[in-house]
Amino acid sequence: MSEFQEFSHTGTAGTPRWVGLAVGVLGGLSLIGLGLGWGALNQAKSLEQTTLASKQASEALSQRLAKEDEINQQLQSDLKVIADKLNVTQGELVTARKQNKNATSAVDKKVDNLATSVKAELASKASADDVNKLNGDITGVKGDLDATKNSIQMARSEMGTLIARNHDEIDQLRRIGQRDYFEFTVQRRGGATKVGAIQLVLKDTNPKKSQYTINVLADDNSFEKKNRSVNEPIFFYTGGSRSALELVVNKVTKSSAAGYLSMPKGTSSTASASSATSGQ
Repeated sequence: MSEFQEFSHTGTAGTPRWVGLAVGVLGGLSLIGLGLGWGALNQAKSLEQTTLASKQASEALSQRLAKEDEINQQLQSDLKVIADKLNVTQGELVTARKQNKNATSAVDKKVDNLATSVKAELASKASADDVNKLNGDITGVKGDLDATKNSIQMARSEMGTLIARNHDEIDQLRRIGQRDYFEFTVQRRGGATKVGAIQLVLKDTNPKKSQYTINVLADDNSFEKKNRSVNEPIFFYTGGSRSALELVVNKVTKSSAAGYLSMPKGTSSTASASSATSGQ
């Protein structure tokens, strides 16, 4: 019995010390491993967040670049349209200048020929009365030629009509005699104003922008011309005319608009007869 106890005591006391050290070392290594793993996990999460933020920033930048590219294409398209319009306008100016130059040259040539003819006729006339009569004729012809030269300086509409900008130029167009002209002043709160064979109702004016809005009443029909510019012709047809009527406003104020109505010769009488027939 004592031998067995001695043997048991000897076996228990003989456990090596390195086992405990090994266990401690393994525990320390485990803690270090856990720490390294935790740090690596945090670093991975941070890297993932950074990558996600970079991806979102890249997508936002791509969208912004796409939008700016779209805006740039739209601007290029608008610039092309403007350039095309400018080219058309320049072409019209060149054509108008050529027409004015040719017309002026023709007038000057006519004056020179008339002067030569008058000199020859004066040389063959001995009577002072004949000389005075010829001088009067020359003065009248020169006045007509001056009116023609002034009308050449007026702008032309797309329908080929001359556009008068004031009362004096309207008188010049009357002297040419191609159309009838009716001057008018219409008030914003004055109701309908009869002008020739039509009626006008002034709806609004904008003196700062030189614009106006007006209603035209013709043949029992009414149509609105909105935000039209001063000296911009408005063309329309009535039942009594085969050619277009032309409405031009030369001046606008806060409460009124003034201008003229241009009609082909004989249109006003035809329209009046048509109105009288329809009234019966």
